[in-house]
Amino acid sequence: MVIAVDAMGGDNAPSAVVAGSALAVKEMAIKVMLVGPEDILRAELAKVKVPEGAISILHAPDVIGTEEVPTTAIRRKKESSIVVGLKAVKEGVADAFVSAGSTGALLTGATVYVGRNEGIERPALGAMIPNRKSFTLLIDCGANVDCKPSYLLQFAKIGSDYMSKVRELKNPKVGLINIGTEAEKGNALVKETYELLTKSSTEMGINFVGNIEAREIPLGAVDVAVCDAFVGNVLLKYTEGFAKGLMGTVKDELMADPISKIGALVSKGAFTRLKKRFDYDDIGGAPFLGLKNLVVKAHGSSNERAICGAIRQCKLFIEGGNYGV
Repeated sequence: MVIAVDAMGGDNAPSAVVAGSALAVKEMAIKVMLVGPEDILRAELAKVKVPEGAISILHAPDVIGTEEVPTTAIRRKKESSIVVGLKAVKEGVADAFVSAGSTGALLTGATVYVGRNEGIERPALGAMIPNRKSFTLLIDCGANVDCKPSYLLQFAKIGSDYMSKVRELKNPKVGLINIGTEAEKGNALVKETYELLTKSSTEMGINFVGNIEAREIPLGAVDVAVCDAFVGNVLLKYTEGFAKGLMGTVKDELMADPISKIGALVSKGAFTRLKKRFDYDDIGGAPFLGLKNLVVKAHGSSNERAICGAIRQCKLFIEGGNYGV
């Protein structure tokens, strides 16, 4: 199994990407193909120890910046790390591609070079966010800010298929994020999508349970939460920040006085498990669902653990034979 990784994508590239790839090949029975300028990557690889032959380099001299217009960058920078990595997946040189670079460029490039599954108008980013019971798939969380009702209907379908096939959930519950649970609530997009889901969910094999409010997601009310990427990205980033803030506040309070410190020592195991559940570095990234092959978007601020987590996610996805979800 070969995972291509955009070595130049993200705020901490290339050092964190190379270090994360090194962690991955030591931990898993895989090979990593780093995509980027060969001279830079050879210098970074010299800083880490990895099994012989576990990491290779695919030369790509150009880099697409986050400030560039995605369609223009993909068209003009044919030798960028994103385009070269996506081509490697298309041509079968690699089994999956991971990038912490520009989301827009990655989406545009993946649509052009990897291709969409039949019947899918727009691929969507699906992120796993923790709830009280397990996890909820939030889709779309970053790819399609402006959506049509038909897009959201398709997000519901591919999200449901993902949770069924990859997470092995039977008949996953699908909810549409709204400002209220009533059918008449929401903007035009949500109202029209609600009608579509109500009419089409049974024949499409979607267990649609209706509108849900955002506060229901942490309680585990649904397995798939559907929305456009504007709503999804705001919700995802708030959840990430809230989790970090909450864990920091809990730590401060536990260290506040001698009695609290004793309680913290007694409860250390529970707090360790809680922290792990909310640790986004372990999850690593979000797959683009609706593509013919696997492309995973890692967070722009990914550290080495997050890169390793994104690669691990690819391995599990491919082993399940479900990257064509």
